[in-house]
Amino acid sequence: MTCSLSATCRTNIVPGRVHTKIKTGKPVREMGYFMTHKEKAEQLLKHQYHCSQALFGAFAEDFAIDLKTAFKISTCFGGGMRQGGLCGCITGSLLVLGMAMGFYDAQDKELEIYGNKKTDEFIRRFTQQMNGLTNCRQILGRDISKPHEMAAIRQEGLILQHCPHAINISIDILESMLADYLKDIAETSIDLKDIPDNEHLRGALRNISKLHDFRKNVNNLIYASSKNIGFIQFDISKFKIVNDLYGEKFGDQVLEFIIEQLKIICQKDQFFVNLRGDIFMVVTEYDKEEDLVDFIRQIDSRIRCYKEVNLRLSYGVYSASDKTMELRQMEDRATMARRAAKKNILTNILFYKEQFKDSLYNRKFIEENMQAAISQRQFMMYLQPKYSITMERIVGAEALVRWHHPERGMIYPDNFIPIIEENGFIKKVDYYIWAEACRFIKRCLDAGLTPCPVSVNVSRVHLRDDACIGVLLDMINSSGIPKWLLELEITETADDQQISKKALQLKEEGFTLLMDDFGSGYSSLNILLETPFDVIKLDKKFIENMMVSAKGKLILEQVISMANKLDLGLLAEGVETEEQIALLKSIGCDHVQGYYYAKPMPEDEFFALLQKDGSRSSEAVRLL
Repeated sequence: MTCSLSATCRTNIVPGRVHTKIKTGKPVREMGYFMTHKEKAEQLLKHQYHCSQALFGAFAEDFAIDLKTAFKISTCFGGGMRQGGLCGCITGSLLVLGMAMGFYDAQDKELEIYGNKKTDEFIRRFTQQMNGLTNCRQILGRDISKPHEMAAIRQEGLILQHCPHAINISIDILESMLADYLKDIAETSIDLKDIPDNEHLRGALRNISKLHDFRKNVNNLIYASSKNIGFIQFDISKFKIVNDLYGEKFGDQVLEFIIEQLKIICQKDQFFVNLRGDIFMVVTEYDKEEDLVDFIRQIDSRIRCYKEVNLRLSYGVYSASDKTMELRQMEDRATMARRAAKKNILTNILFYKEQFKDSLYNRKFIEENMQAAISQRQFMMYLQPKYSITMERIVGAEALVRWHHPERGMIYPDNFIPIIEENGFIKKVDYYIWAEACRFIKRCLDAGLTPCPVSVNVSRVHLRDDACIGVLLDMINSSGIPKWLLELEITETADDQQISKKALQLKEEGFTLLMDDFGSGYSSLNILLETPFDVIKLDKKFIENMMVSAKGKLILEQVISMANKLDLGLLAEGVETEEQIALLKSIGCDHVQGYYYAKPMPEDEFFALLQKDGSRSSEAVRLL
């Protein structure tokens, strides 16, 4: 799904946002798509790149530079060149300015003079906005060149406390200067062809100029208007299903349709933008809250249906009561309200409430602590047994992740998985759990226990990554375990040709593939046609829904019959009641997983359970 940029009534891009897919370099590719320069820099800093690398890396794609190269170029400028001197934000920013407007012809004195002038301008503006603080040791309050001081910096978390402020100031100045540069080109003898010869940079400069104009226009609206200002952010619920059912081309048409309708709806002093994907923002002035709600309903009535396809939209609203607040903070509050609206079954319009900050604080905590959770082994593998109803024996297990934080205690997946999926850190967590599963399987083999296959989750992020298969094979080989003992669960919603191709490659390598969450979406049967699964796992909600009526039970029977005819293994998830057990047994579904038999448990507890169950036969271990 590509991002379609809209046009507001006056301009078309959200402030500071670069609407190009991140294509290169693992640290940023893992974070997601369509991020602002500030978002990129923030994530790179959290991934332990220093200020100069984070700042130059945030702009690297604008110059068609891959992140690896960008990191190398800026390596030696961190920590005031390791001496606590000139801040890495300054050096990183000057690298950006050099790439944008530097000269490569020694005879081009015009560009040399212009570049020198802009260097002075940046340092002057940075110094002013940082209240005279330009050196690393001044900003951190410690001397980074001394080992014991550096240890204190890390222990006290001073980098994440102070450096983001300097980075954000730098990016604001850079975006403003780059926007002005394009205008200077139009007004002076400097020719566009004098810009270093790549179209990426030229396109980026044009976009940044539009960003600058948008920011200025919205700020003018906020400070000039005597009315209330509303930030409305909305998205399409389950937009992926639209893509799955009708194709990505149709999905793009939906986004273009919304853009065209917003052009019609938005009048003077009303601005809109396609932030990314299916997420839109509308800024408008209003008198009463009822007027704002009426405006939202007007939008909803115009865009909720496209070519007889009904769309459910979720709206988050923030009223700019504090007009001194940064635009990004206003947007964040609208984002929090939108996310809350997506979870609300009673209404699709929610206004921002202060308690929504809890979700923001939780997200901040997760992102700031997730790296340490890996390095300090705070993530723990839990195992949930899979049982045979007829034999009343363990036939396998699913490896799940739990986070045991030294201060917060147990953090459950619902609280951190959505966040790390969004920012890309899920890959590192999954690799960690895969390795733990391999180690556990080897532990069981060394103890002489009857082999018990353990399944691990493989997200669509991995299936789009060419390194995925190599990582799995390396883990298998280094552990010295048979491939069939490490099963791979692929979610039912991971439906596209690239993923199906990668699944086929995994199958060819000898891995057992399980379709997770069968029945949770609309594309299950299509996926079965494209992907060589060995086992399907019936989703908990599918089981619950099918059991409430005679028609539902008939559908469930037919699914089980289909699986048998296709020679597919079958397992029912989320089985919790004796009634479910009896029904599944009666219609031929023998393998189950759920609280009826056992909750997910720590490794040692499951190991003891296997020892107790050691008398089971080897025929019981496979689902096939």
